Amino acid sequence: MSNSNKLPYYHPQGNECELFTHAYHARLPLLVKGPTGCGKTRFINYMAAKLGRPLHTVSCHDDLTAADLVGRHLINDHGTFWSDGPLTRAVREGAICYLDEVVEARKDTTVVLHPLTDDRRILPLERTGELLTAPPEFMLVVSYNPGYQNLLKGLKPSTRQRFVAIRFNFPAAAVEIEILTKETGVETALAQRLVNLANALRSLKDHDLEEAASTRLLVYTANLILSGYAPIEACRAAMVEPLTDDQETIDALMEVVDITFGKG
Repeated sequence: MSNSNKLPYYHPQGNECELFTHAYHARLPLLVKGPTGCGKTRFINYMAAKLGRPLHTVSCHDDLTAADLVGRHLINDHGTFWSDGPLTRAVREGAICYLDEVVEARKDTTVVLHPLTDDRRILPLERTGELLTAPPEFMLVVSYNPGYQNLLKGLKPSTRQRFVAIRFNFPAAAVEIEILTKETGVETALAQRLVNLANALRSLKDHDLEEAASTRLLVYTANLILSGYAPIEACRAAMVEPLTDDQETIDALMEVVDITFGKG
């Protein structure tokens, strides 16, 4: 078990830590759903450290192949050799393997996960002829943003139903204020103004924005302000511009910023 003093900072929003722990000990794979920047990755890092397990994180993308996860043969001066991918290393080590934004991976890639997500808990390595059995300490965790999916980028029901699932959202205002103060050292009054601003911008998400202002962007904004950058300009650079390229939408969001920070 890792020393609690070395745990990354994480503020629980509900029973997610208890659920993760129970899923780990029951040898169940876990699916974490939630918007971009709401703390999914920090949560996984926190739980891996709390359980004292190594963590292999894969940021999924369109070009991710099964070989990128499982491994492939490589060539060096001494000939051909096999190189494990992160999923295979995690199985061998009894580690936690975290596939971030799994829906971004190619459809045929997720098929390799199926034998690990049922009672078999095996990983066939066709290229080497090995059949790896996952030890009790191994855990598979995947995440995605359900609000950003379309018909071409959804998690197949046959895959989704292989996981225990938990839904994340942005923290309640009081919790998000505490996260900001703990994460950045910003004063509570400023943290409250930033959280109020984020919630005002989030209320516009369904109207003009594909994504909502995330807790991550709040942390970036607070750090810019702490460095001495003007608050309104920090909000523009770290909260408004990352959300949209449309100038009319930017102007509308900046009106909310100006109201919140009292442009004078």
